[in-house]
Amino acid sequence: MSTIAAISTAPGIGGIGIIRMSGEDCFKILEKIFKQKKPQDIKDIKGYSIKYGNIVDNKQIVDEVLVSYFKSPNSYTSENMCEINSHGGIVIMNKILDICLKNGAELAEPGEFTKRAFLNGRMDLSQAEAVIDVINAKTDKEAKVSLEQLKGNLSEKIEKVRKMIISVMADIEATIDYPEYDLEEVTNTRILSILNDVDKMLDSLEKSFYNGKILREGLSTAIIGRPNAGKSSLLNVILNEERAIVTDVEGTTRDTIEEYISIEGVPLKIIDTAGIRNASDEVEKIGVKKAKEIAEKSDIVIAIFDINKCLNSEDEEILKLLEDKSAIIILNKVDLERKADLSKVKELKKPIIEMSTKTREGIDDLYEEISKLFKLKEIANDGETIVSNIRHKNIIINSRKNLNMARETIINNMPIDIISTYLKEIIEELGKITGETVTEDVIAEIFSKFCLGK
Repeated sequence: MSTIAAISTAPGIGGIGIIRMSGEDCFKILEKIFKQKKPQDIKDIKGYSIKYGNIVDNKQIVDEVLVSYFKSPNSYTSENMCEINSHGGIVIMNKILDICLKNGAELAEPGEFTKRAFLNGRMDLSQAEAVIDVINAKTDKEAKVSLEQLKGNLSEKIEKVRKMIISVMADIEATIDYPEYDLEEVTNTRILSILNDVDKMLDSLEKSFYNGKILREGLSTAIIGRPNAGKSSLLNVILNEERAIVTDVEGTTRDTIEEYISIEGVPLKIIDTAGIRNASDEVEKIGVKKAKEIAEKSDIVIAIFDINKCLNSEDEEILKLLEDKSAIIILNKVDLERKADLSKVKELKKPIIEMSTKTREGIDDLYEEISKLFKLKEIANDGETIVSNIRHKNIIINSRKNLNMARETIINNMPIDIISTYLKEIIEELGKITGETVTEDVIAEIFSKFCLGK
């Protein structure tokens, strides 16, 4: 394979920038462009060591750097690798990268370093996919789950299932090869027992996707209410900053404002919406329509009511939006006089929290109610294997379909060798998770989602 190079640190200005190279000619290229302060032959430089010197171009010093050496097979890609630690300016990093390319390296494609790690057998495909999940993690808990997958915790479960299926196939082959021993009935009983165990394991992984999806994508949380009920004030309290404009003028918020927070290590996408009312202004009408659509699509709706005002038809419309939704009702402005008749609010039998966005009273109760509603404290307990990738979930679903077909074959007393067809499909499907039976197109699609330099 060719030697590749890319900038591995994020675009922008920083104290340090890293330019990465990997491939057979990595050290040959490095010798041309890196002048060590204390010269040492590459044969004598140990892996996992750092050398100090200068990057040069036509004998001109470009930057003062530290270079980390990683020798095959003990590197991220299992190839010879180096990381040039330069100053973090955009101009400097691009200049060093250009020098690498000019001296024989090729510009890496997105994710190509991790792709090589996979192709060279240092990690399987599910571990490679976990790399991008670690990078994109929005909370500690999401990062923890991704790191568990990176360590191979999902791979181990999948490999255990595949071995159980392979053992079943061995029993089937023995029964077919030695029919005189009349082993079929005994074999069928044993196969059914193993397939039931496999189904429980796959079912557990499939169900874990709900929690995995929450950790990966977060809970979409819409804040709705009449104008001036306190929606934007609630957003500001949640974020602990003046993110939204708050005035006494009704209809200030006309478009959505979206921000992320974390509760129990789970990301929540908080969406402040336009006040719901019979608007006359065309722009506000669009905002109200959008608010209703977002409330409909959200995982949870926080509906806020001003108890200093009597409920009206607009409040009743909001209550109707909550009927079939996971929702929490906020009774705002408890620091003021209560005028609202709350009988219709209580009829919904949704959690109700009394709050003052002015004094922050009730904000902790809101967090606790969200946590209880979605059992956030129970997500990603120690040692739990969670499927967070939709590709993996679909593979598991297809595997369970074939598993059920195999069980029906046994129950209906069909020839035992027919079962093998379905079992081979299961092994083929599960191999797509670890990468053993995946196509080139799928591999290319997965790594195209990675960032440059990783």
